[in-house]
Amino acid sequence: MACILVTGGAGFIGSHTTLALLESGHDVVVVDNFTNSNPEALQRVKRLAGRGFLHYQLDVRDHSALDAVFRQHNISAVIHFAALKAVGESVARPLEYYLNNLGALMVLLGVMGAHDCFRLVFSSSATVYRMAAESSFREDAPLEAVNPYGRTKIFAEKILCDLSASDANWKVIILRYFNPVGAHPSGMIGEAPQGTANNLFPIITQVAMGALPEVRVYGNDYPTHDGTGVRDYIHVCDLAQGHVAALSLIEQVNGAEAFNLGTGRGHSVLDVIRIFELTTGRRVPCRIVERRPGDVAISVANPAKAIERLGWKAGLDLTAMCRDGWRWQEQNPYGYALIESTI
Repeated sequence: MACILVTGGAGFIGSHTTLALLESGHDVVVVDNFTNSNPEALQRVKRLAGRGFLHYQLDVRDHSALDAVFRQHNISAVIHFAALKAVGESVARPLEYYLNNLGALMVLLGVMGAHDCFRLVFSSSATVYRMAAESSFREDAPLEAVNPYGRTKIFAEKILCDLSASDANWKVIILRYFNPVGAHPSGMIGEAPQGTANNLFPIITQVAMGALPEVRVYGNDYPTHDGTGVRDYIHVCDLAQGHVAALSLIEQVNGAEAFNLGTGRGHSVLDVIRIFELTTGRRVPCRIVERRPGDVAISVANPAKAIERLGWKAGLDLTAMCRDGWRWQEQNPYGYALIESTI
């Protein structure tokens, strides 16, 4: 029986996408080395889906181990999430990011080709765009990342474009995410950053829990309605459905094609804090500090292509993102850390 291989399937977006695939009738195999995820997430996905799937603990760069998975299963397509993903860490440890993110992709493509599996959905990022005067990005906007993490995504996209141009068997969909937040409405799976949280939303939820004293807001003098940076926040469950839609379209793709996954609506940092407070009834203290180098005023997706070609549109608003993200945080104040996996 044909199945979908999900690399990094225990991560934040990977776990939600694995669940969405199972709920849409796909059979799934997951591989993950659990470097920045927890196997308990997979156990919870099984409970939510009401059915099981196989998973393997391995590093995608391990050619022999990955090849063995392909030999054991009839894999029709791959959704590739497995990567290191912290922007600040990538600046401090660029070689590790290039070796991991690009090395894993190269091994994966080689093993896929050896097993005549030529369908790939690739996890990319809005960090690939040149953050300049533009505020709403179409897929044909110039690409120019400002950190090693973003550059690994640009280089990966170029590899995929070159490969698919050289061999018509390959069909690749590149999904450029904007700012994934929220959690599954059950509160059973969600974002569980290891170490210090770097993204706005988990910082907000940890401040609301009392684990952190305040949210540091980097700059309030941007040309936006309240002076703070505006971003396109997308519910992780909407994002997961974008991957299901990509699999439905992939046979119609020629070569490699990129799609933005975002809402097309921007919210400032202070907007997010205010709506979170209104939604949850929790106070979130914040303090304005200096701007961070490289930050831009506004970054919002133009999702028109995904709406037209994928037949996909984000449906959950920021209130739902805050509600579901807070439910996850309340039910799992330490993420998966204190849960002993039963897998």
